[in-house]
Amino acid sequence: MEKVLVGKYVKTHGIKGEIKIKSNFEFKDRVFMEGNKIFLEDKEFVINSYRKHQDFDMVTLKGISDINEILPFKGSKVFVLKSDINLLEDEYLDKDLISFDVYQGNELKGVVQNIIYLEKNKKLLVVNNKYVPFELIKKVNLKEKKIEVEEVLGLL
Repeated sequence: MEKVLVGKYVKTHGIKGEIKIKSNFEFKDRVFMEGNKIFLEDKEFVINSYRKHQDFDMVTLKGISDINEILPFKGSKVFVLKSDINLLEDEYLDKDLISFDVYQGNELKGVVQNIIYLEKNKKLLVVNNKYVPFELIKKVNLKEKKIEVEEVLGLL
């Protein structure tokens, strides 16, 4: 069972155990839903309720009704099972693109080394120590592990 990092539990809200999660995960609408499982450290919890508040994902967990029950997990990374995301055949997680070949036209330009997240859901591929905005991705071929990006002079 592969776990996927979806965010970090950064603080509590109120005294009843609601937690604030900082997340830039691309499929939050499938993850932060009532009844779904999340993991803080290696402990499994079930989401009781979810709401957005400013830049945070606010979650209450079944069986947690007091701030003191959840405080020991503050600062934990939040994970979900990849199988629970229910990706469609042509969908992928950002992290799945790491090690994909990057092409401009028919020319291999490099391999995705990492993904960088900036504010306001801006994401960059790191290819040959250069940054490629996600907006320049033309096509992703999951079977061949290839990404085609726009031809921009001096990009790669």
